[in-house]
Amino acid sequence: MTALQHYWNGEVLSANGSIVLTLLGALALGMLVGYERAYRGRAAGMRTYGLVCMASAALTVVAGFPALWYGGGVPGVAIVDPTRVVQGVVTGIGFLCAGVIVKDGLSVRGLATAASIWTVAAVGVLFGAGFQIAALAFATLCSLSMWLLHRLEHRLPGRSTLDLCLTFQRGFRPSLDEIAAIAQERGYRVLPDSISITCADDRPVWRLVAIAMERSRALSPTLLAVELADAEGMVEFSLTPVRN
Repeated sequence: MTALQHYWNGEVLSANGSIVLTLLGALALGMLVGYERAYRGRAAGMRTYGLVCMASAALTVVAGFPALWYGGGVPGVAIVDPTRVVQGVVTGIGFLCAGVIVKDGLSVRGLATAASIWTVAAVGVLFGAGFQIAALAFATLCSLSMWLLHRLEHRLPGRSTLDLCLTFQRGFRPSLDEIAAIAQERGYRVLPDSISITCADDRPVWRLVAIAMERSRALSPTLLAVELADAEGMVEFSLTPVRN
């Protein structure tokens, strides 16, 4: 019983209260950043971001009270190096970030989510280390970056990429020059190095990548799909916008 009294002295209780408030603040900041991802329907949402930020803060803040570990009743507890704690947090979060990145054909999904999870871990480290104002500013900047820069990217001039798989009728002989010319008329440029030709059920199947020279002037994928449906010799096709 005497040993247990160390866990209930005023200094330890005060430290526990400070840690609890830190965890609540880190949870709120993580949820703030995660709301943007949840709003866009991503797999990692407010729960994931809140837990990551809170866990990072917990690992960081506990390193600030080494003298109170085990109720402060164990003499000779070594001083914890905060940089080693941060290194462990960053390494562990890196594995979590790698799990949300998915490659589907030419598209790579989850990069923004992975980057934001890694960022929210840094928010938790800042908050746990006692830099609450900096952590709040960091979380706000992270949320605004994901929210506003996404819209800005679509308004600025840019190029979009389409992954096309074209299946032609038996006996039909498609011409690369004709396909390239038709694509150019509609604002796209076919990448010659991306073309692969196979044969399925005696039907030629062409796989190629087309890049819109100017996203705002190129024919939309929906209208392009309508034209492909009526194209001569076309049996079936797939059109997939490439996301990176």
